[in-house]
Amino acid sequence: MRTGSSSAAPSDVTNWRYRWVMLAGLWLAYNSFGLVSGGIPPLVGTVSDDLGLSRSAIGSVLGAWPLVYIAAAIPAGALIDRFGLRRSLAVGVLLVALSGLLRAVAINYVSMFLAVAVFGLGGPFISIGAPKLISTWFNQRDRGTAMGIYMTATPIGRIVALATANSVLMPLYRQSWRLTLATYAGVAVMAGLVWYMLARDADQSDDSATDGKEPFAASMKVFPLLLRVRVVQIIMIMSVGSFMFSHGFNNWLPEILRDTGMTATRAGFWATIPIVVGIGTTLVIPQIAKPRYRISLLVGIFLAAGVSALIVATTTGAPMTVGLLLQGAAGRGAQPIIMLVLMEAPQVGGKHMGAAGGLYFTAGEVGGVIGPLVLGVLADQTGGFATGLMMLAGLCVALAMLTVALGLALRADSNARTSSAGQRSEEPSI
Repeated sequence: MRTGSSSAAPSDVTNWRYRWVMLAGLWLAYNSFGLVSGGIPPLVGTVSDDLGLSRSAIGSVLGAWPLVYIAAAIPAGALIDRFGLRRSLAVGVLLVALSGLLRAVAINYVSMFLAVAVFGLGGPFISIGAPKLISTWFNQRDRGTAMGIYMTATPIGRIVALATANSVLMPLYRQSWRLTLATYAGVAVMAGLVWYMLARDADQSDDSATDGKEPFAASMKVFPLLLRVRVVQIIMIMSVGSFMFSHGFNNWLPEILRDTGMTATRAGFWATIPIVVGIGTTLVIPQIAKPRYRISLLVGIFLAAGVSALIVATTTGAPMTVGLLLQGAAGRGAQPIIMLVLMEAPQVGGKHMGAAGGLYFTAGEVGGVIGPLVLGVLADQTGGFATGLMMLAGLCVALAMLTVALGLALRADSNARTSSAGQRSEEPSI
């Protein structure tokens, strides 16, 4: 299947058929991302007691890798565009595995903080490389399906961590959280090796790829141009808020549930509820998120996420179950829609998706740092998580309002391109 548009899948027919193998390898890589990043939350109490960490301290540890990610994402996006997916994602997964191993040997706050921070060096290559792979290997018709599939990888990794940490691995290793985290790191090493054996870089037409054709410095020049695009600007602001919500809520959920009187094992299983529901959401949402429905869906998703935070903050038992189910449905629904909007923006496309993804995740991980830290600090100051969860609910209302602004920007961009009738859009051309 051959096409000359920048949104096309690879032109070589063999590459075109190989796209599902690439997607499978990507799934394994992203699954290791979720497994290693999800290793500490179900063990927060045990790790905190062993290392003598307060909730504020563990909150800063959970936010360590997003802090590094902020600095690493933009150059990672340029490196992916420059050197291709195969090598870039392999390096990313091996750095994630290294982070897991260093966590297993941490002896105090500083060493654990640095161990988690290493994850921020590898994470960008995976999370930015994933939409790059979708935009270059899949055409517009299949992107929703492919995105829904790969986005199940991280939550499944987190489910495995939550479900096995306290109920399987800790008893198996005589309550050793170090061996538990080392096991997750070993799985990541294997995922990285499988990816490198399966993956290859697509043969693309010159107008749809830059891999191996531009020096790193030239790849970096696209960022200022992308930052002038109104749609990109709004999406970056939205990513800060959405990551703040997801990182804050997900990282602290097992401890939030333990505060209601659950044991660590029971809290781990209950914390999988929104993740399991979220897997279904990520499979369904990209299929129904046609361009004309995206803004309305995003508004509804953010408002539902806010309601879920309020329910979890103020209830227990069956009502809390409803809140967890609602959070699962809403919490994973926003990112696939936002990524589809970004990769289909005419100023981005497959050619610049690595760079655009770098901007998106750089901004997002600012929220990824703030979310866990703020919830931890508020929990220390107030003696619980209700205040922090109510803060997240208010954040969701602000995100819904930003979504309306995004819709207006998309409409203005569409009108400008239509009225130009083949001339240059008012947005900067890249």
